[in-house]
Amino acid sequence: MHDDCARQTSGPYEIIAPVGAGGMGDVYRAKDTRLDRIVAIKVLPDHAASQVESARTIRTRARTIAGLNHPHICILYDVGTRMTPNFW
Repeated sequence: MHDDCARQTSGPYEIIAPVGAGGMGDVYRAKDTRLDRIVAIKVLPDHAASQVESARTIRTRARTIAGLNHPHICILYDVGTRMTPNFW
């Protein structure tokens, strides 16, 4: 996890602090400056972000998650890429 990302921005998101890390990326607490709400941002590692198949898998999962509505499942607000780093 990259602590140097704290208080940086990625598009409309202001990254506040690291939350956790795993095999598919790092998760950060962030603020959506457009809607003034706290969100979680997942940043893919460079090796996963550069692979077309990984990006395709993430998009497929994002579409599936976006269709779910349950109080114990987080809501997906956005998916996409920025020049660096790649976030989902």
